Amino acid sequence: MTEAQVSGSRARTRQAIVEAAIDLLGRNPAASLGDIAAAAEVGRTTLHRYFTDRADLLRAVSAEASARLERATAQARMADGTGASAVRRLCQEYFDLGTVLSIIFNESLLSADQGWSGAGGCDPAFVAMVERGHRDGTIDPELPVDWVQSLIWSQLYAGWAYRAETGASRHDVLRLVLRTVDGAIAPRPA
Repeated sequence: MTEAQVSGSRARTRQAIVEAAIDLLGRNPAASLGDIAAAAEVGRTTLHRYFTDRADLLRAVSAEASARLERATAQARMADGTGASAVRRLCQEYFDLGTVLSIIFNESLLSADQGWSGAGGCDPAFVAMVERGHRDGTIDPELPVDWVQSLIWSQLYAGWAYRAETGASRHDVLRLVLRTVDGAIAPRPA
């Protein structure tokens, strides 16, 4: 094998372990390293070659969750269109994060000492999106920015919990989430 092939193979194995960890920890935060190794189709020894302990693996999971969240945020194009249409796109992109959302919602997995800021705090682009919605009349101006953010996170959580409990389709659950968020942020008639 060439050095490039070995490097590519190592990167794929590492990514498979991180993917398995995201999937399992998103469904069961107490999943063991053995469970994760089995799901990644590697032995425990191989897992430990890549991640010395659970904390090391959780740092990699945190980094991957953060990268996926950043990509989804960029794909939502929060600066485009009305404030409400941007909120809708953001919900759609975040909904498709799947089990990454469960990890983000589980503060015990991604702690501050791992450099995770998670869903807390509104970044400037989010603030600008909601304030634009206040100005353009698509988001109720009585709803503070941090309230809109909490609303989005709570509905995404509710959507994924509902999907897990009922087995409803992604399409149907996303439609319910968007309908709920659209109705909740819409300005009230005078």
